[in-house]
Amino acid sequence: MTPLLLLFTILLCLKVLGDLTLDFLNLRLVREQRNAVPEPLADFVDLETHQRSADYTLAKGRFGMLESLFSAVLLAVVVLSGFLPWLFAVFTDLLGTGVWAQGFSLILVFFVLSLPGLPLDWWSTFRIEERFGFNKSTFRLWVSDKLKGGLVSIVLLLPLLALLVALVQWFPATWWAWGFVAFFGFQLVMTVLYPMYIMPLFNKLEPMEDGSLKDRLFDLADKTGFQAKTILVMDGSKRSGHSNAFFAGFGRFRRIVLFDTLIEQLDEAELEAVLAHEIGHYKLGHIPKMLIISALSSFGIFALLGWLSAGDWFLRGFGFGPETAELIAPLLLLFMLLSGLVGFWLSPLMNARSRKHEYEADAFAREAIKGSGPMVGALRKLHKENLGNSTPHPLYSAFHYSHPAMVERLGALENEVSPHA
Repeated sequence: MTPLLLLFTILLCLKVLGDLTLDFLNLRLVREQRNAVPEPLADFVDLETHQRSADYTLAKGRFGMLESLFSAVLLAVVVLSGFLPWLFAVFTDLLGTGVWAQGFSLILVFFVLSLPGLPLDWWSTFRIEERFGFNKSTFRLWVSDKLKGGLVSIVLLLPLLALLVALVQWFPATWWAWGFVAFFGFQLVMTVLYPMYIMPLFNKLEPMEDGSLKDRLFDLADKTGFQAKTILVMDGSKRSGHSNAFFAGFGRFRRIVLFDTLIEQLDEAELEAVLAHEIGHYKLGHIPKMLIISALSSFGIFALLGWLSAGDWFLRGFGFGPETAELIAPLLLLFMLLSGLVGFWLSPLMNARSRKHEYEADAFAREAIKGSGPMVGALRKLHKENLGNSTPHPLYSAFHYSHPAMVERLGALENEVSPHA
């Protein structure tokens, strides 16, 4: 075992241990609190709903632990057995090592590695989500989503990967800097194009129908200076009973999307509060702030890739032969597979920033609609409808929650706590 493989083994074991410990702490707390509704939620969550929410969390949590172990074992086998360099060599022998061939080989390797996880994804959708009444998808739709998702990935990623390979050939010493520019430019373009052209391949997005709700939401947009051209309704109900709303794009390409399930579950005042929350993300500059953080992270990643590509020690450490020394695809392959071992420990930092933005957007909504009542009502209903976890462990939520836990979020709204406090 090379030093790099030993380091990989240690990091993988630490991540698995961390993952399972967080799951164990969270599930233990949920079990302990299953028969008692938390006091801050007792006025809108009955014991039966609370217990059903706990059972849903327990089912997902146990399955999540199984997924974590399965993924870790699969990654260990792939990396430690030499399967990865062998599989890459199979595709490069068939396709060659040209600009497009390297990119396509990379995609094919990830396709093969994704196959063992399909039964787990099927079980999650058609067993766990089905059991709790959330799954609305059919097997045919599930297969269609997988096929369309794969084709979209090829169409979008293959040119980008080919460009990265070409940049290595054109600028051997500074390719990583140009690669960062290409990657971040692609990210900005996709921020605009994804909701306009990619999402409609999977869901119908239609302008909200005329009526009192539309008039109310557009009045709010005008009052807050958002100047919305359209508010889109997405048919999320064809796949899931879960509800959501989100903001996509930026500048004149910005869009607010509401799930049809959300419109069914909330009244007009509550939907106005949800829209005010989404507008808050835009008005408070959360999108460009996250893009800046993403740009800095991407720059650091590409700088690291540039450093690793300066020699062949990294590839040799993972079993790749000398014939791959001049290729960038194996390095990208390894980095994408291994980055999660470090990224896992950084997730609390990103989640803390995201939760701060949610508090700020809630405060903006409270001010925009002159009171916290509608936003509180919306959050209460969504928590019940989605069977949200009422008692997450603080460490688990720090690693896994991009939104504040419900008790904390309602407390901040009802007590008008500053998000900066």
